Amino acid sequence: MNFVECHEEPIHIPGYIQSFGYLIGIDAVSHSITFFSENIKDIFSVENTTQLFDKKVTDFPEIFSSIIEADIFASLDQFTKRENETHFDKIFIGEKEYHFSVFRSNNHIFLEFEAVLENPNKRISNKYDNFYIIDDAQEIWEQLLSTLSKIVNYDRMMVYKFMIDGSGKVIAEKSNNRMESCLGLHYPESDIPRQARELYLKKRKRIFSNVYAENVPLISKKIGTVDLSLTASRGMSPIHGQYVKNSGASSSFSVSIIIDDYLWGLVTCQSSEPKHIDLEDRVQAGIFTALAANAYSSFKSKKELNYRIALNEKAAALKSDFLKHGTLFDSLIGNKSEIKGLPEADGLAIIAEDNIVTEGNVPERAVIEKIIDWAHENTQDNIYISRSFLKDFGDVLGLDERAAGIAIYFVERSKNEMLIWFRKEFDEHINWAGNPEKKIGVFSQNGEEKQIISPRTSFQVFTENIKGNSRRWNSRNISAVQAIRDVILETSHKQYTAIKELNNQLRKVNEELDSFSYTISHDLGTPLTVMKLNAQMLLSNFEKTDKNKNKLNSIIEEIDNMAEMMHDVLQLSRAKHSEIDLQSLQTVNTIKKISENAKITFESPGSEIIIKECPDVLADKTMLHQVFLNIINNAVKYSSHRDQPKIEIEGSEDGETIIYRISDNGIGIPEEEKHKMFKIFNRMDNAKKFKGNGIGLSIVHRIMKRIGGNVAYESNKDGTSFILTFKKP
Repeated sequence: MNFVECHEEPIHIPGYIQSFGYLIGIDAVSHSITFFSENIKDIFSVENTTQLFDKKVTDFPEIFSSIIEADIFASLDQFTKRENETHFDKIFIGEKEYHFSVFRSNNHIFLEFEAVLENPNKRISNKYDNFYIIDDAQEIWEQLLSTLSKIVNYDRMMVYKFMIDGSGKVIAEKSNNRMESCLGLHYPESDIPRQARELYLKKRKRIFSNVYAENVPLISKKIGTVDLSLTASRGMSPIHGQYVKNSGASSSFSVSIIIDDYLWGLVTCQSSEPKHIDLEDRVQAGIFTALAANAYSSFKSKKELNYRIALNEKAAALKSDFLKHGTLFDSLIGNKSEIKGLPEADGLAIIAEDNIVTEGNVPERAVIEKIIDWAHENTQDNIYISRSFLKDFGDVLGLDERAAGIAIYFVERSKNEMLIWFRKEFDEHINWAGNPEKKIGVFSQNGEEKQIISPRTSFQVFTENIKGNSRRWNSRNISAVQAIRDVILETSHKQYTAIKELNNQLRKVNEELDSFSYTISHDLGTPLTVMKLNAQMLLSNFEKTDKNKNKLNSIIEEIDNMAEMMHDVLQLSRAKHSEIDLQSLQTVNTIKKISENAKITFESPGSEIIIKECPDVLADKTMLHQVFLNIINNAVKYSSHRDQPKIEIEGSEDGETIIYRISDNGIGIPEEEKHKMFKIFNRMDNAKKFKGNGIGLSIVHRIMKRIGGNVAYESNKDGTSFILTFKKP
C-alpha cells in the first residue's frame, strides 16, 4: 500500500468525472476517439461503446449528428490552434439542450457536455464598472459577493486570501443561517496544497455539484491516465471530497482570483445541499470575479503610486539634508529620526566602526554588538530582513522583546558601517478553522488503495498564540529601506566626487598648514611672550583693589590659553607627520611623573592616583609621552571636582598586546555624544566648565593609530575608563 502526501496526490488525473458531465477525448492530429466517460451512452445512442475506439466522431453521423452539425466542431482546427483555450457552444441532443465545450490539452482535444440549467432567480442589475468606483479594498470584495449571490446564491460565500506561506484567511463573507460563519478564520497550507493551487491557476472555475454522488469513470483503450486539469467536470479527489463533507457542505463552487498572473485568492462558495450551477452562470461569475480582481489591482496600484510619490518626496528631502553634512556618519545621525520612521520601525542603530548611535526603542549596547557580529557571520546580501528574529535567535544572542524583528542594511561591510532597524514583539493570535491535526487514512483511487493524510474532522475555532515575532515588514517597509539605501549611495557618490575634486587643492593647503604648524610656536610664540610680559609689568603697577587689575589678569589668562592651543595643534600635526621610532619602552616613570604634575596643574592635591602593574610597550618615546599626558591629565581634571577624586592606572598582557586601563570617577561621557569623542575641538556639554580646547583626545587617537595600537573607552555617570592597546615588544 502506497503512502501519498497531500501535496503529492495526483488530483489532475483522477480517472473519473462528476455525474453532471459527459466527456469525449479525440486525438489532436487524427481526430480518432481515444477515451470517453462511461455515461456518454446516457445521452448518445451508443449500444456498444468499445466500437468508438480509433474511429472518428464523423464515422457515426447518426449517433453524433448534433456534434457534427455544431459550428464549433465544424471549425475544430481553428478553435483548437491554441492549447488550453476553451470555446463554448450550445447544442440539442435529442430534445434536451446541452453546453458543448471544446479545448486542446497536450495531444488531445476534449469535447465536454453538460445539460443547460435555467436559473429563474438570477438578477443582475449592477453595472460592470461598479467595482471601479469603490475606493476601499474590503468593500470591493463585499460588492463582489453581493453580485455573485444574485447569480449562484450559495449558503456560504467567501473571499479567501492566500498568505505568503500558502495558508489562507477568509477576509470577506456573505452567508445565510444554514451554515456557520468563517469570517476571519485561517486555514493551513495543507488544506489547499501546492498542486491544488497550481490547478486553480490553470482552471479558474471549479464546481463540485454533489460530493455524495457517484463518479463516472473514464474508459480508454490506449492511454493510461488522462490529464483532466481543464475539464469542468473533473472528478473530486477522495481526500478533498471527505474534507468538504467534514466541513458540513454537500456542494462547492470556486472562482480563482488572479492578480498579475498570481493566485491571490479564491471566491469559495459552499452549500449544505447538493447544488449545480449552469455553465453560463459559472462563466458570468468568473467575469465578475475578474472585474473585481482588476478593480482591486487598480486600487492597490493607485495606493502604491501615491505611497511611492510620498516616499520619493521624503527621500529627496533626506538627500538634500544629507549633503549639508561633511560625512556620511554625520548625515545619518543628523537624520536618525527620519531614517527610523520611514520603514515604520520602533528603533534604529547607526553603526560606524566602533561607534553606535541609537534612536527610539532599541536593545542594550551589548546586545546590539552581538547582532552586529551575527550579521557579519551569517548574512551575505546587503539587506537582511526578519520578523522572527527573536524567535529564531533569541536564546543564542540574548535578545528581548525589543528585537523581535530586525532589518539590516550594510552601508560598507568592510568598515562595519550599517543600519539596524528594530521592531518590538507583536503578540499575535491566529484563529484557525479547527485544529489542523494530521491523521493517516486509507482511500481508494482507480482501484488502488493508498494511505493519504486524512482531512481533519474538526472545524471549531482553534486559537494559536504566536510569540517571538514582530509585525510583518511589508513591501512598503522594504521599499523605504531601499530608498534610504539609494539616498546613501547617491549622496556618498556626490560627496566622494566633491572630495576627489578638492583633494589636489587640499594637498597644497595641507602642506602649507603643516609648515604653519611647525613654525607657529616660533612665529607667534614671541609676540605672545612680549604681550604677556608687558601685561605682567602693567599688573605690578596697580593696587590690589584696582578694577583694571582683573582685566589684566584676564588678558594674561587668555594669552596662556592661546599658547596652550598653539602647542596642542603643533603636537597634533606632529602626531600625523613626524617620523616614528618604535622601540621597547618602560612606562612606569613616565606615568608617575605625569601623574604628579597633573595634580599640581589642576590644583587637585587630594586626587588619589593608584599605579599598578606597568608592563613595557612597543611605541615611539615622544608619542608615548603625549598619549599618557593627555589621558592622565583628563582623568585628573575631570575628577577633580569630586569629594574623593580617584584615578587607577593598570597595564596587563593579553596575547601579543599590552592593554593599559586608565580609570577615573569623574563626570563621565554622555551616551548621545560618544560618537564625537575623537573629533578635534569637540567638547562634551558637561565638560565646558573645565578648562580645555578639545584637541587632546584627537592627538591620542591619531598617535595610537600610527604606532599600530588602539584607543577605546567605557563610560557612565560614575566615571570613565580609557583602554589603550599597544603592541607587545
